Amino acid sequence: MQSVDRAVSVLEFLSREGWSGVTEVANGLKVHKSTAYRLLVTLKERGLVEQDLATERYRLGLGLVVLASAVRAELDVVRSAGPVCQRLHEQTQETVTISVLAGDEVIVVYQTNSSASVFSTDWKGRRLPLHCTSDGKVLLAHHPDRWQRCIATRPLERFTAHTIVEPARLQEQVQTIRADGYGYTVEELEVGLNAVAAPIYAADGTVVATIGVSGPTFRLPATSIPEVGALTRSAAAEISRRLGFKTPGSRVPWDPEPTAIPS
Repeated sequence: MQSVDRAVSVLEFLSREGWSGVTEVANGLKVHKSTAYRLLVTLKERGLVEQDLATERYRLGLGLVVLASAVRAELDVVRSAGPVCQRLHEQTQETVTISVLAGDEVIVVYQTNSSASVFSTDWKGRRLPLHCTSDGKVLLAHHPDRWQRCIATRPLERFTAHTIVEPARLQEQVQTIRADGYGYTVEELEVGLNAVAAPIYAADGTVVATIGVSGPTFRLPATSIPEVGALTRSAAAEISRRLGFKTPGSRVPWDPEPTAIPS
């Protein structure tokens, strides 16, 4: 753990100081010069720092760009989504979130709270299952590989009496999501909580995130889902356009011909 901490400290030092020699790094980290040298050589081998052969000084390397690209799309989504989320919140008066895939789960990366804050939950940063959240179902619909990894190969956890744990029933919902352009849950994650979500597309046509609306059942009843779904779908389309996604003519940014999810 000490080595990891020191390696991160080297990166932080170079981010502040720019081109630096081994002695400068050692002094900055208050470590022996040989320790600083070993850290720099290791980071150089991994492409995280680079060395000027003429001066033998070091700076941050392009390998960090590769690591940063893993979160760049999420940051772009959040920057583009803010005003759209606020408008959707004003239209629905419910909590609006932006979520992305995180391994085999969903993680909420942005949230606009409901004005009725006493009923609001802070979802930001929380990891949630795919099979019983509206965001998760939308991501399953557009990332079939997650179906095999998360649904087809292991039992699904039941959170409430309404949680769908039968793969066949869930598969039917996933196909409907691809046709309708939005997904929903009715008290599947928590009793008394309903939610709707729609896919956000990047410029290359891949689904990179979802925008969702959630609220208590007495304010967001099942009968309101088609209306809220249309609003959410429209908001997702606007964010997608802001990310550079283009559709031919007036076509909507979801697949009107749903393809089969592997069973």
